[in-house]
This record gives sequence, structure tokens and C-alpha cells, in this order.
Amino acid sequence: MNVELLCDMANDIGAFFAAEPEHEAAVNGIANHIRRFWEPRMRRQIVELLAGGAAHLDPLVREAVQRIAQDS
Repeated sequence: MNVELLCDMANDIGAFFAAEPEHEAAVNGIANHIRRFWEPRMRRQIVELLAGGAAHLDPLVREAVQRIAQDS
């Protein structure tokens, strides 16, 4: 999948959960959404992007993707 599109999709999810008043709940919400609704290859690709220093991911999204990477 296109890297820019993948980052945009992840950041859109992050923007939704950014309204959550509790930081942990926001990060968990992002991670859970990606785990549930993204195909395995999309999840692998976003984890690889983060490992490669994907600068376009918002901080909440970065944290959520780090959690997903730990699960793998």
C-alpha cells in the first residue's frame, strides 16, 4: 500500500481518538482499531514504517504502533 496513504489513514484514526481525555485510552483505542480493522500486511507495513523512522506519524499514533509492534 502507498506509504503516504497508510500514514494518513493512521493519523486520521489518531485524530479521532485524540479527543479522548485520557492519554492511555487514546493510545489503546488507536492500537485496538488498527488491530481489528487493518489487514495483517497493513499492520506489518505500519510497524516497519515506524521502525524506519516514519516522520509523518502523529505522536499518539507512534505510541499505538509501538504497542502493536510489541505484540508481534
